Amino acid sequence: MKITFLGTGTSQGIPIIGSDHPVCLSNDFKDKRLRVSVLVEWDGYTYVVDCGPDFRYQMLRENVKRIDGILFTHEHSDHIVGFDDIRPFYFRQGGVPIYAHKRVLKSLKTRFDYVFAKKNRYPGAPEVKTNRIKKNTAFKLGNLEVVPINGKHAKLQVFGFRFKDFAYLTDMKTVSDKEIEKIKNVKVLVVNALRIKPHQSHFNLDEALAFIEKVKPKKAYLTHISHMLGFHEDVEKSLPKNVFLAYDELKITI
Repeated sequence: MKITFLGTGTSQGIPIIGSDHPVCLSNDFKDKRLRVSVLVEWDGYTYVVDCGPDFRYQMLRENVKRIDGILFTHEHSDHIVGFDDIRPFYFRQGGVPIYAHKRVLKSLKTRFDYVFAKKNRYPGAPEVKTNRIKKNTAFKLGNLEVVPINGKHAKLQVFGFRFKDFAYLTDMKTVSDKEIEKIKNVKVLVVNALRIKPHQSHFNLDEALAFIEKVKPKKAYLTHISHMLGFHEDVEKSLPKNVFLAYDELKITI
């Protein structure tokens, strides 16, 4: 299984428009972060988790010519507003499968009503094949069973996903012990770590590290990172030996 970090930044990305924060002015490419998303590939299958405002560029940068579907963690803009840019995939391969909580599907149908229109469809609109993810029900993607991991982003329900030995969680603030059991001892865990100070809807660094200690993966990578976490090079030196900061374009194989 190959994982490509398409984006590892928070909702505004890094650098933030107009910011003179030192991290936003950094020349280190690892401090430049697009909105958070990953590409997951195995046995000829290609899936994307979330498609935010940088989706088009991310697909071009990685030369992705086909996707077998998109999984959505939740409906916030930094995770869904690249949805219209699935059109080239639709034109090339037909309706694109999407997988999401029923609430997220409803949000997509509201914000991108033309995609789901049954009558008088605009001829350039893409088509999708909707698949509802249920909280406690695993589902098949190709030849692989995927386990949804239920968590809270402040009060909002969000999904993480376990793909065999790889678990991906973002925008988490609380995860129950029952859900943690579903990802215990995975080989690779990805989890959000927004900043040093506590935040109302995201793990901060200490919370992310405590969560990693509960899960006990062989390796963990931090994502959904803001400029307030600090410089990539400095933060990386402070982490436990099996924990790393993810960065855009990082590729790992499991």
